[in-house]
Amino acid sequence: MSTPLVFIDGDQGTTGLQIHERLRGRVERQDLKLLTLPADARKDAQRRAEAINACDIAILCLPDAAAREAVEAIVNPHVRVIDASSAHRTTPGWVYGFPEMSDEQAQRVAGASRVTNPGCYPTGAIGLLRPLVQAGLVPADYPISIHAVSGYSGGGRAAVETYEGPEAANALPFQVYGLGLAHKHTPEIQLHAGLTQRPMFVPAYGAYRQGIVLTVPLELRLLNADVDATALHACLAEHYAGAQHVEVMPLQVPPAVPHLDPQALNGTNDMRLGVFANDHGQVLLTAVFDNLGKGASGAAVQNLDLMLAR
Repeated sequence: MSTPLVFIDGDQGTTGLQIHERLRGRVERQDLKLLTLPADARKDAQRRAEAINACDIAILCLPDAAAREAVEAIVNPHVRVIDASSAHRTTPGWVYGFPEMSDEQAQRVAGASRVTNPGCYPTGAIGLLRPLVQAGLVPADYPISIHAVSGYSGGGRAAVETYEGPEAANALPFQVYGLGLAHKHTPEIQLHAGLTQRPMFVPAYGAYRQGIVLTVPLELRLLNADVDATALHACLAEHYAGAQHVEVMPLQVPPAVPHLDPQALNGTNDMRLGVFANDHGQVLLTAVFDNLGKGASGAAVQNLDLMLAR
């Protein structure tokens, strides 16, 4: 059997560079081969088309429009794709690349020819909400609000330059954005979490490089009478039992855990979920993970491994 050939289109971006880093040791072991283009050919449409049609699996780390163009350029029916952009996350026929989303999802990813990597924020939101909605503990039409704070690398090369470049001293220490409530991740969250109503999603950037804390508040008075924090926690714990990359913390009652560190899992492909409760009928669902790990390059490599093992 020949060594799989993997082409990373957009390999000089934040996600592409991290994928290279994660695969470097395996290239040295010759578990796979990486197809790369010289710097002067990275924007050459013909050279990129030739490369993508010559590989076994292409990983697209491109802006949405460029990712669509790359897929359209594929004429080799044997080429499989992992798209790390948001271009195909709600497109019929593409397999959503969140292996822990359901019992069958890892198998679907393994056999797919087209896999769309989840967005960073949706990974946490869907990871928390989908099991609870599917189990009927949270109604599909519940008025969901999601707040998330990411490291500035989530804003791509421009944001990294703002915080690490010559004008870094003027960068904001914290900023809430997406105030038009039209963030591009919202339809993705609604679809894959199984919600019938559009959730309210408010993202933010902090003055640190990477890592996410995402929270979803719930009011028990709006749930069925038999649903409490213990039931919500048990559902998540059962869903992710045995999952290699998703951990569910014990049910938390303050002050057992005084704070959540968004950088706690940086450099890993892991996600840590939590359920916090008080005596006033309020519950807070939480997710901590690396926006460049489980939220981007780590997830892409996880999906790559599943596809190569088919």
